[in-house]
Amino acid sequence: MSADARLEARPAPVNSVFPPDSPTGLHKLAVGGTRDSYVFVSSQYKLETPAPLVLLLHGAGGHAHDGLRVLLHLADQAGLILVAPASNRNTWDIIAGRSYGPDRDLADRALTDVFTRYHVDATRLAVGGFSDGASYALSLGLANGDLFSHILAFSPGFIGPLQARGEPKVFISHGTEDPILPIDPCSRRIVRQLRDAGYPLRYEEFVGEHVIPAEIAEAALAWLSEG
Repeated sequence: MSADARLEARPAPVNSVFPPDSPTGLHKLAVGGTRDSYVFVSSQYKLETPAPLVLLLHGAGGHAHDGLRVLLHLADQAGLILVAPASNRNTWDIIAGRSYGPDRDLADRALTDVFTRYHVDATRLAVGGFSDGASYALSLGLANGDLFSHILAFSPGFIGPLQARGEPKVFISHGTEDPILPIDPCSRRIVRQLRDAGYPLRYEEFVGEHVIPAEIAEAALAWLSEG
């Protein structure tokens, strides 16, 4: 099993020149892959002001639109850029193939593409997801903590093999009645692991199943906006 979760994409340096006509709204990304990937750019985006960005990862059996739905309803008002790749198979490579590979590479290409076209705030550069996407977000985020400042993990199951870098801030939520990924062996175990390792962590349990309640998504976005 490969533990190489490393991404090469990096935001453009300070004082870089960005295209003045990069569009806002929802658009497909021309980055390859077996299925369509997307970027959403808030209508509030201004070339001179760096925007917070979240790489969003869908759950098992989902596609890029499912990843976007995690925060899309809040993104325009919050001024977010959302990048949503679609996994090569029905879930992410470290789960489906037990090795980082095509999905890691697709995420890298998607971020590289967006970084060249949009002015991104490197202090609010997050990776997030739901269910299997949350597990993958934790895995990529902890391995690339020198890229991602924040990790948003909604109902994760595990953390994949990795070499940790940096100290990203972590937000985790989980329903106490989750029948898909039970809370005890999943988020509660993950939270203990991360706290023991010293990561800055906010943990929210709620009474509910395998979902993201509206108030949890709002809390996560407020937490991200705090920097």
